[in-house]
Amino acid sequence: MPTTRRDFLRITAVSGTALVLGVGRVRAEDAAPWKPNAWLRIDPDGTITLVAGKQEMGQGVRTSLPMIIAEELDADWTRVKIEQAMPGPDYTRLGTGGSGSVYGAWRTLRPAAATARAMLVSAAAAKWSVDATSLRTEKSFVIHDASGRRASYGELAAAASKLEVPKDVPLKAAKDFRIVGKRIAKIDDPAIVTGGARYGLDVRVPGMKFASILRCPVVGGSVKSFDASKAKGVQAVAISTGVALVANSTWAAMKARPLVQVEWDLGPNKDFSSNAWLDSAVEASKTQSGEAMRVAGTAPESGTTLEATYVYPFYSHAQIEPMNCTAHVEDGKATLWAPTQSPNGVQNEVAALLKIPPANVTVHPILMGGGFGRRLRVYDTVEAAELSAAIKAPVQVVWTREEDFVDARLQHGAVEAMRGVVRDGRIVSWSHKKVCSPFMTGRTPSKEDLADLGALYRGLSWGAYDVPYDIPHLDIRYVRHDSPVRYGPWRAVFSPASTLARESFVDELAHAAGKDPLQFRLDHLGGAETVDAGGLQFQRPRLRRVLETVRDRSGWGKPLPKGRARGVACNIYDGDTHVAYVVEVTASEDRWHVDRVVCAVDCGAVVNPIGVEQQIEGGVLWALSQLLGSITLKNGRVQQTNYAEFPIPTIADAPRVETHILGSDAPNAFGMGEPPVPPLVPAVLNAIFSATGKRHRRLPLV
Repeated sequence: MPTTRRDFLRITAVSGTALVLGVGRVRAEDAAPWKPNAWLRIDPDGTITLVAGKQEMGQGVRTSLPMIIAEELDADWTRVKIEQAMPGPDYTRLGTGGSGSVYGAWRTLRPAAATARAMLVSAAAAKWSVDATSLRTEKSFVIHDASGRRASYGELAAAASKLEVPKDVPLKAAKDFRIVGKRIAKIDDPAIVTGGARYGLDVRVPGMKFASILRCPVVGGSVKSFDASKAKGVQAVAISTGVALVANSTWAAMKARPLVQVEWDLGPNKDFSSNAWLDSAVEASKTQSGEAMRVAGTAPESGTTLEATYVYPFYSHAQIEPMNCTAHVEDGKATLWAPTQSPNGVQNEVAALLKIPPANVTVHPILMGGGFGRRLRVYDTVEAAELSAAIKAPVQVVWTREEDFVDARLQHGAVEAMRGVVRDGRIVSWSHKKVCSPFMTGRTPSKEDLADLGALYRGLSWGAYDVPYDIPHLDIRYVRHDSPVRYGPWRAVFSPASTLARESFVDELAHAAGKDPLQFRLDHLGGAETVDAGGLQFQRPRLRRVLETVRDRSGWGKPLPKGRARGVACNIYDGDTHVAYVVEVTASEDRWHVDRVVCAVDCGAVVNPIGVEQQIEGGVLWALSQLLGSITLKNGRVQQTNYAEFPIPTIADAPRVETHILGSDAPNAFGMGEPPVPPLVPAVLNAIFSATGKRHRRLPLV
C-alpha cells in the first residue's frame, strides 16, 4: 500500500482507476468548474457532479457510489448530479462484477472526496484568515460558527484548485454520517418507471441500420455456405460469428431469418449431451482423487459415516433485455453504445479487432435490463463493430430471445460429492469433492495457473474450500472435468453449486446425529474466531450472529401447521458478506411453495439500506429460479429457447422476504450483488425435507 494518502489518491481509484488530484488548475477569474479528481466536479453555481464509475443494471450502483462521495464531501444531496464514466485515461477499470463496486469504492472514493473537502476548508480558512480547525462543512457549505460566515463550495472551488493536495486527510467517523446509511431511492427510478430511461435498444443514430445474426447452434460450429436469395430487401453479410441480416428495422431483419438457408459445419461437439456429461461427472467423483485444495487433520477411526452426491445442472442468465449493441466504425475510429458490464473490455477488444488505438474507440455505457454476469463478455459488441466496418454504416445488432438462450454463456453444471463422519453429536470428518469444468469462455490456463493447481481450483470453488465450520478433519478436492459448453460468469459464479451441497449435507449430518440443524451449525462455529482457508480469512463470530438473528426473528422451533416446515442455511461470501436464511415452505410429495424468507446479513458498513434489501429480495428470486428449470444440451444444442421452456419466478412464486441488516464494526462496505444467492436453495431443500421427509440432491425440482 502507498505510504501516503496523497500517493494513494494519485494512483488509485475504484478497482485501480487513476485518480489525479490537483490537476485542472483554474484561475478564479475564469469561473470554471473545479475537478479535483476523476470522480468529482464542482461548478461555480454550486452544482456538484459526481461520476459513477460502475455500470447500472438495477443494483443501484449509480446511487450508492455517489452517496459515498457526497458523504465525505459533505455535499447537499439535492444539488448533486450523476454522470456516467466512459473508458478513457482516467477510467481504465470500469468493469462491474464480482460484487466489488461498493467494496472498492468504499476504500478509494472516501479519501478522494475527503481530500477535496479539506481543500475547500483550507480555501475558506485562507479567505477569512481563520484556523481551518474552527470551520465545519455541511450541505455544500463551509461554515465559521464564531463569525456566522459561510461560503458555498462553488464560491470556494477556484481558490481550492490552487492549493497543494493535502495528505493523510482523516475520514469521517460513522457516527457523523448524514447520507451513508440513509434510505435513498435509486436515482434512476423515476426515469425507469416513466419510460424515460435509455437502454441499449433505445439508441438511435443518423443513418443507422438494424441487424440480426444467424449463428451456428452448436458450440464450435461455423458457416459452410448460405443462400439469402429469398430474403428480399435484406443485405446478408458473412462475418466471423455467422451470417448478419441487415435491414431498415429490427423487425425486418428478424423476419428474414427463416428465409435464409444456411449449411452449418457442426464441428467437433455435435454429439455433446449435458445429461451424459453430468453422469460422467458423477462417475469421475467416484474414480478420481482430484487436486487437494484444503486438507487438515487426521481421518477418524470411528463414527457414523454418511455419503451424498449432489448434481447441479446448467443455467442461463435469461435476462429480460436481450443482448444488443450499436456500433459506428468510420475513418479509423469506432463509437459504440453498449449495455455492458465491461466498458474497457469493449474498448480494448474492438481496438484489437479493427487494429486501431484504444483511444480511437469511444464506448458509451448504457443502462442494462439485467446483467448478472452475462454482459461481462464483450463478444456481442465486437461483433457489432465488425459488422459496422463491413457495411460502412452504423448498425444496431439485436439478438432474438431464442438465440440469447441458444448462444448463451451458461452457468456450468457441477457434481459435488460429499462424505462426512459424525461422532458424539459432532462432525469429526468432512470430505467435499467438486467436479466441474474449470475454464470459462475465453479463459485458458496460464503457466502460473498450472504451477499451483491448488490455488487455481480454490478460486473456482467458493463454498467448498472455504467451509466455515470447526471440523477436525477436512479433505476438500477439485476434479477437473472439461466440457465444450460456452461457460460464463453467472450471479454468484462458482458458489451456488458448492454451497448447495455443503449446506444440504450439513443438514443431513445434523439429522444423522439427532441434532437441531440450526443449533448444529452454531455448535460447529466455535474454535478459532478467525480462520484462514487458503489465504482467505473469515470470522466465525459474524456467521454466528446472522444465524442467531434468523433463529430469533423467524420463530425457529415454534410449531407450524401440517405440511409446512422451516429450513436453514448460511454462507460467508468470499470471506466478507455473511448471510443466513430461515425459510418456511408448504410442501407435499409433489408440490412445494416458499411462503416466507427471513434473512440476516452482515455486509460491513451499509451505504444504502434500500439497496441491501433489494439485493436480498432480488437474490431470493434469482436463486429460486434454480428450482424451476435448467438448461440441457442435446446433440450440441441448447434445447430451451424461451421462458416457456426455462421458467423464471413470477409474482405467484414470490415469498414474503424479511431482511435484517446487522450493524458491523467491519472497516469496509462489502458486496451485496452475489452473496444472497448461494444459501437460499439449500435452505429451501432443507425445509422441504422437514415437511416431507424427502431429500432432493439433484436440481431442478421438476
